[in-house]
This record gives sequence, structure tokens and C-alpha cells, in this order.
Amino acid sequence: MSPVLADPPGDCCFKGVKHAGTPVGKSIEIAGVPTYISEPTSHIADGPKKIILYLSDVFGPFFLNNQLIQDYFAGHAGYLVLGIDYFFGDGIYLHLDQEGFDREAWIANAREKSREAFPRWLEAVRTTYGTDAKYFTVAAFAHPAWLNEDHFKNITNFTTKDNRTFALGLRSTFPLESRRRAEDILMETKATYHISVFSGVLHGFATRCNLEIENERWAKEEAARQIIGWFTRFSS
Repeated sequence: MSPVLADPPGDCCFKGVKHAGTPVGKSIEIAGVPTYISEPTSHIADGPKKIILYLSDVFGPFFLNNQLIQDYFAGHAGYLVLGIDYFFGDGIYLHLDQEGFDREAWIANAREKSREAFPRWLEAVRTTYGTDAKYFTVAAFAHPAWLNEDHFKNITNFTTKDNRTFALGLRSTFPLESRRRAEDILMETKATYHISVFSGVLHGFATRCNLEIENERWAKEEAARQIIGWFTRFSS
């Protein structure tokens, strides 16, 4: 069994601050799966369609913070953003104050549903948006969980343009020794990658930080800017 590098979700994955703002995207269904869609404004949407598939944290793509991030990717770089709701309207934020809530049962159920839903959703995205869409295997994630060494070793097995960027804070489920091991693997496989580590922020900062704290706000915004830059580098 491949050694674990990023642990399963802990308490830090279920905490955070709800942000303020007005989302501009809308809800659609793709292959029977609820999906948040945020479209680029017309003045930056010229050329081949570029699509970001937004795989949210346990709060789901319709949680306000995640909606605003998806809108940022659409509005600032011309991407069509599709956020699959593999929780089917049952994001964890609906249960945070629920007495006697069985979090482990919720996780198990959510994983089962997502395993069934994601492949057909992805195939439907390809069918719906056609050959004029530019699909590229550039990925980015912040404060990950549930990763083992094989996830990193297999990166170069997809395509030579399967590139990864990571944004990490302190007290992550992806601790320092695991990050260093992951980077060793990426170097061994000659993958193209970028890692950013932000001080003074906790796990979840890229989506659920306290915006009243300048360092947390800057880290969140900088992580989003770096992701846009990373995607644009390989999709231009």
C-alpha cells in the first residue's frame, strides 16, 4: 500500500469564516449532477473556450466562499468555471451546528456518491462543451487531504503537460515531511510543478480564512492569483 502523505480530513477542514459578496454564477445540471457555472465576461472571452473544473472542499461549490472564488477565476482570466456538487446539495456547512451529527458517516456517504457521479459528469462536460474547448491537464490544489505517494508518482503518466501547483499553510493535513517527500517524487519523475507555502495561516486559508486579518487575506488572494497565472501559462 502506498505510503500516506496527506491525511484524511481533520477538524481544520470543517472550520472557517464565511465571506461576504454577491455571486454572479448560476446553478445548472450536468449529467444529473448540480453544478455551479460561472462564465467569463464578454470582453475577455475571445478565442478558444478555456474551462476550469472546480473541485470544491467539503463545503461544496455552492457555499458562498467557493462561489466567489469561481467567479474570480471566470471574471479575471476568461475561464468558464464548472463546479461539480458531488455533495448533491448537502455541503458540510449545513451540519456544523447540528447536534449529534455523524461526520464520519457524512464523509463516507459523500465519497461514495462522488465516486459514482464524477466520471459521468466529466464525460458529459466533454460532450456538452465539444471539441472547441481546450482541455489541459494543469492542476492546482490548496491544503490537500487523502493523498499518498502514488498520487504524485502517477502525475507524469497522464501527459507531459500534467503540471501541479500547491498552496499550503501551517498545520496542514499535508505536513512538512510529507511535502518534502512529495517534492522529492516530483523531482524524480521530472514533473513540472510549483509549490507555495504561506506563513501565519492555517489549513483552509485559501477558501475560508478570516479576511479581517491582513496576512490571511493576502495569502488567500495571492494563492488565487498564482493559480490563475499557473493555468494561464499552460493554456495560452
